[in-house]
Amino acid sequence: MDPEERLAVFLDYDNLALGAREHLGGMAFDFGPIADALAVRGRVVVRRAYADWSYFDEDRRALTRHQVELIEMPQRMGASRKNAADIKMVVDAIEMAFERDYISTFVMCTGDSDFTPLVHKLRELNKRVIGVGVENSTSRLLPPACDEFLFYERLEGVDVPDEPVEHRARAANPRRGRSRGGAPAAPAPEPAAAPEPAPAVGQDKDRPADPAPVPEPAPEPQEAPEEREVEKPTLEVRVAQTLSDLQSSTNGAVTASLLKRTLLRKDPTFSEAAYGFRGFGQALRHLAEQGVVELADGPAAGDPEVSLPEQGDLAQAFSLLRTVIEDAGGAVALSGLKNQLRQQQPAFSEKALGFGGFLQFCKAAQADGVARLRWDPEADDYMVTTSGR
Repeated sequence: MDPEERLAVFLDYDNLALGAREHLGGMAFDFGPIADALAVRGRVVVRRAYADWSYFDEDRRALTRHQVELIEMPQRMGASRKNAADIKMVVDAIEMAFERDYISTFVMCTGDSDFTPLVHKLRELNKRVIGVGVENSTSRLLPPACDEFLFYERLEGVDVPDEPVEHRARAANPRRGRSRGGAPAAPAPEPAAAPEPAPAVGQDKDRPADPAPVPEPAPEPQEAPEEREVEKPTLEVRVAQTLSDLQSSTNGAVTASLLKRTLLRKDPTFSEAAYGFRGFGQALRHLAEQGVVELADGPAAGDPEVSLPEQGDLAQAFSLLRTVIEDAGGAVALSGLKNQLRQQQPAFSEKALGFGGFLQFCKAAQADGVARLRWDPEADDYMVTTSGR
């Protein structure tokens, strides 16, 4: 028997997207961190998201990239359609619980307390339930009903923005052109037409006026720029971050075979051959020589136990931060600083140190006198310098 958990994921997308934009500094919701967190908990066999997708045009492409099935629930048919997406989501979950015995875990991505009875019923049917929601928009009734509840902003890979006050007004509209009450926003009134100018003094009114200046033609619309290719993390960062997630979510030891399966769940195209290794065991031995991981005898030959070395305390993390900034010339943009830290210490995670986001970690370093932050309007980013600059 295959001991792997099989997960079905249901997203109340309207609840998650609005919760992220209203309570997390206007940030757009990203399914990627949820997918990574679930990859270490089992094999995801169903991904469904429910919403009126006409309000989330830009989100559909990102969800499709994560193999999420989009369930269309139009909301323009009156108040009777308000809870249509919730009801459809409940019906599908219950149907799946009865018809697909191989699904052992249901992941309900929502903060709405209306789903609490569904959670209770799934647990009565001997299903494990994991909840996911934005902390400040999640009802207090929902997390205790679940076997496990993950707050979105605490997941690895979610960096909550904390921009200066003057920049917060640029946060995205929660419904991308939809009013806060839920109805489409009314279009702005067109400016009144300007009255025809009276003829100038001394000008014959029957004489045609001088022709108005011809407006310059509008520039032709440019093609949308191609999406920038996201730089893939190094092998050290991939293995260290996945191993850290496994150690925090599993009770037993992490073996090389489990680590490899989890890496493939996160990215099915993963291959150690792309990094120049003939096998995964050879790659792990190389990482062990670098001090990224530690290896020990496992339950079977050729399947060693893999663990991370001790990460050290907050003082060592601040020391690493100072070293990276100094090596970069004394000033680093916040958006690229975390990647530079991981180049020095692949397993670095501010969440493992108790911080909700990387900016919070940097502000703690500033309070400790290790670094300084200042907003750079030209770069549209924070610049992090050493405390002496």
